[in-house]
Amino acid sequence: MSFAEQLSRLQAFLDADDLHEEALDYVATHGYLTALSICPEQVPSREWIDALFAEPPHYRSDVERDEVEATLLQLKEHIARQLASDEEPEMPCDLDLGEEPDDSELRGWCIGFMEGVFLREAVWFENAEDEVSELLLPIMVGSGLFDEQAEFADIASDPDLMDSMIEQIPELLTALFLLFNSPDEKPALLKPRHH
Repeated sequence: MSFAEQLSRLQAFLDADDLHEEALDYVATHGYLTALSICPEQVPSREWIDALFAEPPHYRSDVERDEVEATLLQLKEHIARQLASDEEPEMPCDLDLGEEPDDSELRGWCIGFMEGVFLREAVWFENAEDEVSELLLPIMVGSGLFDEQAEFADIASDPDLMDSMIEQIPELLTALFLLFNSPDEKPALLKPRHH
């Protein structure tokens, strides 16, 4: 079975109505795995898989469980490879919150990403708190999880500012990945500047 076929089966599984209401759907799972791929500390796969579903799903068989979990691991590796490449990471949804942000796939993706951050929140902010906070801001805004806070409410009330922040998400992912995964003493590993 091709990776594309595995992904469409995973998507059907994650988007089905019989999962726990706290479980992440496919787009949110993509955000979640993106955060885990960026995180400076490897989160054990058993831990993040269990957290993703909130409670164990009712698999039809052990084979289905193994297939779902194997595809999740492959998707995470795929995202990590994209982040490590020179190309802008692909998003599984439009970079647009639309008229009803709460119903948009992008909101789901951002919430999933933040769920991934929350698994190891202290590690994310340990070394470069200001820089990480700045890079995460558009995703935090997109998630709607922080709208109670005044500064987030201000941003949310300015559609143009929201849009310009949201559009930066793919490049911010690359910046976060490099921040955590590029050894400081070897800046030559960063992509060379062509003059």
